[in-house]
Amino acid sequence: QVQLVESGGGSVQAGGSLTLSCTASGRAFNYVMKWIRQAPGKEREFLAHITWGGSTYYADSVKGRFTISRDSTKTTLYLQMNNLKPEDTAVYYCAASIDESLLRGDYWGQGTRVTVSS
Repeated sequence: QVQLVESGGGSVQAGGSLTLSCTASGRAFNYVMKWIRQAPGKEREFLAHITWGGSTYYADSVKGRFTISRDSTKTTLYLQMNNLKPEDTAVYYCAASIDESLLRGDYWGQGTRVTVSS
């Protein structure tokens, strides 16, 4: 069983930065680790993933602004978000999956809310 717990969400003004964290247990880092978000009234949107080997991939909408990483113990996943925009307002989820399918999540965290004001 894999457990994921996100933290770090909050309110920020446009142009600001936030760092989200996802603490994983249960060998979650054997999986592809992802950040996915869901804005009000919209479908889930893939943001970034990192593989067991450390390869990363980003959605075009966040490339250059968001950075996915993990600590050396591979138990904490991060999403550094810079130059935030009001359209980044959403609930952000950490997910673990067995493959790189963008929206696949075999395990999900509970989500952390990010609100960006203009």
